[in-house]
Amino acid sequence: MIIKINGKNIDNVKEGETILEVARREDIEIPSLCSHSDVCVRGSCRVCVVEVKGCKDYLPACATEVYDGMEVITHNPEIQKIRKTNLELLFSQHKEECDDCVWNPGCKLLYLARRYFVEINKFDDRKEEYPELSFGGIVDFDSSKCIDCRNCLEVCPVSFLEMEGRGHLFEVTPSKEKACVYCGQCINHCPAGSFEADGEFQGVFKPFEGGEDKEIVFQIAPAARVSISEEFGLDLGTVSTGKLISGLRKVGADKVFDVSFGADFTTHEEAKEFLEQTEDDLPVMTSCCPSWVRFVECFYPDFIDKITNVRSPHIILGAVIKELSQNPDNVTVVSVMPCVSKKYEITRDELKTRHGRPVDHVLTVREVGRLFRDKNIDFLSLDEGEFDNPFGAASGNSISYGASGGVMEAALRHAYYLKTGNELMDENIKNREEFSFEMNGRKIRTKKINGLSEAVHLFEKLQENPNLYDYIEFMSCEGGCIGGGGQPVPTNERIRRSRRRGLIEEAKSKKVQPTHANKEFKKIYNKIKDKKELFYTTYTKKSPIEKIDTN
Repeated sequence: MIIKINGKNIDNVKEGETILEVARREDIEIPSLCSHSDVCVRGSCRVCVVEVKGCKDYLPACATEVYDGMEVITHNPEIQKIRKTNLELLFSQHKEECDDCVWNPGCKLLYLARRYFVEINKFDDRKEEYPELSFGGIVDFDSSKCIDCRNCLEVCPVSFLEMEGRGHLFEVTPSKEKACVYCGQCINHCPAGSFEADGEFQGVFKPFEGGEDKEIVFQIAPAARVSISEEFGLDLGTVSTGKLISGLRKVGADKVFDVSFGADFTTHEEAKEFLEQTEDDLPVMTSCCPSWVRFVECFYPDFIDKITNVRSPHIILGAVIKELSQNPDNVTVVSVMPCVSKKYEITRDELKTRHGRPVDHVLTVREVGRLFRDKNIDFLSLDEGEFDNPFGAASGNSISYGASGGVMEAALRHAYYLKTGNELMDENIKNREEFSFEMNGRKIRTKKINGLSEAVHLFEKLQENPNLYDYIEFMSCEGGCIGGGGQPVPTNERIRRSRRRGLIEEAKSKKVQPTHANKEFKKIYNKIKDKKELFYTTYTKKSPIEKIDTN
């Protein structure tokens, strides 16, 4: 199939492609705003309009499929005028709060305004009276910024967000009959910055409050060491562990540890718990993702007893840090996370120990990027720092927790070793999506789930056949933590693949791969007396209806 764009013949066009897809592949500029590869095409913003020869009206490039012989013009005076008018209308329903926005810097809306000489305040603000909402004190939604693209409705895994008519406009509203799971995908997919984590950016300095006698300890999640690079213009997939460590020390961290060391604890305990289960107790379901746990507690409480009671890595490590400290009351633990729901997780009373909450603050990767910029940290010139001892020598398998399938693979490799004394060979794990292997004559069947809509389908199968799998890893976000709601924006499949590649390379670079070979982990593990209090928790049924506050 051959089409022509701006007089140039393009002969590698495939049936079903849109004009925008072809143009992007050929490096032909067509501006877009609401278009996102993770969601269905709607052509809502009309910023990508083009002229197609033979068509009376100008068409959205994102929603118009190509055909053989099509001739497209992407720029002319009339197209420029239409785009400018559409942008001015979008700004009339978008309250500008640029300093406090997940898209700052890098806002595409502002870029397009400059590109097309848009008069931002040409039309009256049509959404001035729209409310600011808080979902459980974790996710904030300023509906006065919403441009009605509906991306958030599509990516919300539990259909918590809905669209209602409001006069001649529409309004995104939360459901009155469902709960939010705080995954933050609405944040990642909103082109207008209408969503953010509660207190995002305003709270980046809170961990440093409380007096000079406080010891401030940071711990870094696996996925954060790759995605932080995007905040400072480095190539996708670049591993910046050392620079991130140095940057945190410059802003005031006394110690910087690796959450992956906590993952070695989770791996060990989860493997033990799996081996202790009878066939009636199976399948074992992972619990590292707090959005997934909340999803089960709110919507599928009959499956709560299938979730492993082992705590997530950063919660375990936070508890261990305070347990082994000479003065735990003076220790502030801060987790750098690719995740919004980790902010919710640290508030759960079920996770308290005798020293209180194991983790005091969670900063998303976006927030750490903002923190460094506010402190005028030149990230690119930072030295390659190293994690502090004793919680810096993590295994390679534990680092792979940041990519979907990593938790399951690490735990099952360790369980296999504990049961047989041998390593589970790579050929037994040919497909992380779903694989099986023999362990002492017993067939172990596994499944990896990305996204809660997929979880619903699996639950339906499990209700019919409870013995379908022995071990299941659940992650709310596509790709696992690498696609988390606290990651830099934009996030899409191409970016997730790059993050995953960098993370796996980092994991493979470690001298020690399996948890059982991590001597530093064993030393710490043997020092801990009350393992049940620090490593385990319980889950209970939660209200399926969200608490919503209006500002």
